[in-house]
Order: sequence, then C-alpha cells, then structure tokens
Amino acid sequence: MPKISSRGIEMPQSPIRKLVPLSNAAKERGIKVYHLNIGQPDLPTPPNALEVLKKVDRKVLEYSPSEGLKSLRERLADYYRRYRIEVDANDIIVTTGGSEAVLFAFMSCLDPGDEIIVPEPAYANYMAFAISAGATIKTIPSSIENGFALPPIEEFERLITPRTKGILICNPNNPTGYLYTQREMNQLRDLVKKYDMFLFSDEVYREFCYTGAPYISAFHLPGIEENVVLIDSVSKRYSECGIRIGAIITKHKELKKNVIKFCQARLSPPLLGQIVAEASIDTPQEYMLEMYNEYVERRNFLIDSINKIPGCYSPIPMGAFYTVARLPVDDADRFCEWCLSDFEYEGQTVFMAPASGFYTTPGYGRNEVRLAYVIEKSELAKAMKVLEMALKTYPGRTI
Repeated sequence: MPKISSRGIEMPQSPIRKLVPLSNAAKERGIKVYHLNIGQPDLPTPPNALEVLKKVDRKVLEYSPSEGLKSLRERLADYYRRYRIEVDANDIIVTTGGSEAVLFAFMSCLDPGDEIIVPEPAYANYMAFAISAGATIKTIPSSIENGFALPPIEEFERLITPRTKGILICNPNNPTGYLYTQREMNQLRDLVKKYDMFLFSDEVYREFCYTGAPYISAFHLPGIEENVVLIDSVSKRYSECGIRIGAIITKHKELKKNVIKFCQARLSPPLLGQIVAEASIDTPQEYMLEMYNEYVERRNFLIDSINKIPGCYSPIPMGAFYTVARLPVDDADRFCEWCLSDFEYEGQTVFMAPASGFYTTPGYGRNEVRLAYVIEKSELAKAMKVLEMALKTYPGRTI
C-alpha cells in the first residue's frame, strides 16, 4: 500500500469539527444538541444580498478574474475607508474565503523552514496552513488570568531567529475575543519595523468590538504599510459563511505578484459569492446595528451565566463572538466528548470546542473550552443549564 504524506499526518484535526460524528450520533438518538462549537452566525443574511442572488440573470456563470471582480474590489476599498484603512482596488485580492487568504499569504511570503510567531490560543487552522506552506509556527501562550492580553513583547523578540518572517495576530481575537490595545499594536509595529518582518493581521471580526476603545487595524500603524498583510472575509459580518469570499489586502507590490500566481493556479474565486458580497456592502446600517446589539446581549448573558456556575471562569471578551472559559474538569477534550456520547439532560446536550486544539504548547488548554455565542439568548440559557448539569455529573470533575 502506498505511503501517505508526512504533511498530511502532521496536519491537525479541527478542534471545531472533530467531534461532529459524536454530535451527529447524539442527534440520531433524538438528543437536542446546542452548537457552541463553531462560529456559524444564526442571524439572517442581509435581505438585499439575498435579493441580488435571486435576481441573477446571467446566461453563463463564467470564470471571474483570478484576483476577483474589479467592481467588488472597488466597493471593498470604499468599505475599508469607513474604517480609515486607506487602500485601493489594486491592493485587494479576492480569495475563496478568509481561509484561502491565510493559505495564499503564507505560501506567498514563507519558504519551507521559515517561522512565524503567533500568540496562543490561536485559530487552529493557522497551524494547518503553516504546515501546508512548509513553515513553522512558534507560539507564545497568553493567559486567561489577564483576559488573554498580548504576551510581553520581549517574549516575541526572544523567539526571533534568522528564519523568522513575521508575526500573526487575529484582532479581535478568535478564540478568546480579546481586542488588542493601541499600546500592544504599537509594540508589534516597532518589532516588525526593527526586524523588517511581515505583520499578518486577521481582522474578520472588526464589526464586533464591544468596548469604548477604538478598533486598531494593522493598517493604522504608521511606518509599516508595506509589511502589513491583512486578512478579511465577509462570512461573519454579513452571516455569509457559505459564499466563501475573503480577501488579502497588502501594499507590498512583489507580494501581490506572488499571491496572484497562486490565485491563477486555482483559477477564480466563486462568481455568485462575489455578486452577493458586493451587494452586501450596501447593507443598511440598521441591520449592522441590530446584529451588533444582539451579540452584545448574548455576550453579556453567556459570560454572566458561565461565571455563576461553580468552578467556572471566563473573562469578558471585548470582540468577536467567542470566549475561552475554564471549567472544573480533568480534561476538556474528554469532557466535550463525554457530553456528546454519554450525557444528556432532559433530552439535550451541548457541543463545545476543546481549547487544547487552539494551543500548540503541550498541556495548555487542558481545562478550557471555546464557546461561540451564535445562538439566540433563549437557546443559550438552555445550553448553560445543560452545561451546569453536565458538570455536576461528569466523573472527571476536579472541584
């Protein structure tokens, strides 16, 4: 039998999706499963976007340009200016979701053996994309005790070697919901400038900032304009995960040429997705405000509920729609599996993502889970009751 690739063996399983078979089996047994494991918004896609999709009257659904429709890129440039991100259509390359944007950014910037530094916990697929590019992610753990703030900048500098090509952040952060401060962003800027590295900045959650402090884009940092590789997606802000439209935004001319070659190799991003995404940029502000207020309410409710359960703790996330919570369990991976395979309360159970999958440092996240507050408050209330009851009966409870 032919041998499979070591790259495939090294590729990590998704902590978000690896328990799906257990969830499906629970549903087949008639159990109601509350999905807190995945960032799939339940809010409706903007009506204006759906109307455009219904009225597509093209006779041929053709390839689009490899870099994306010019009209979409021009509208995206208008959108970014609302956030004081001064780019034009030529700085924007449309990708098949934010995931492809990260992958193509890595493939275009990193050679096999190169290194990037990432604060953890971090979105698990970053590691998968680094493996695909033959690169190495060096992580610096942040702590739940201080709300997952950026680790000291000195720790970043200690990890820099001749193979270090950049730093990757997600702001607001997935999985923690942390929002980086101006001081933290300035420290990153100074380090990136000192060593002439890339700053990869995943900013797909910019609409979801729940603090009076401003959202700080990597493009707001003077002096490193050509070092910034911004990752974006329409999936979260317009509840359009399925159309698979993202973008790489950069002013680095040679990098753009590299990215385009990878885009040409995969031909083009989804045509219908681009049509919907372009229409979504005209989404009324009322929709965006209603969505924002809904997530604020859900966040407040979830954090209050979690912290009322004996032995549980979650800091207050200031962005995105996730939190990482510490639970009184011996092994969060085992607990999450147990909830789906061996537990039910009044015909219900809860599906969470074990936080260990968002760390690469062995042993970290062992008693933590990521929770996504993407279901309505009444459902969240039921899910929290189920979680409380599960913790009361779990045989590996530690407190």
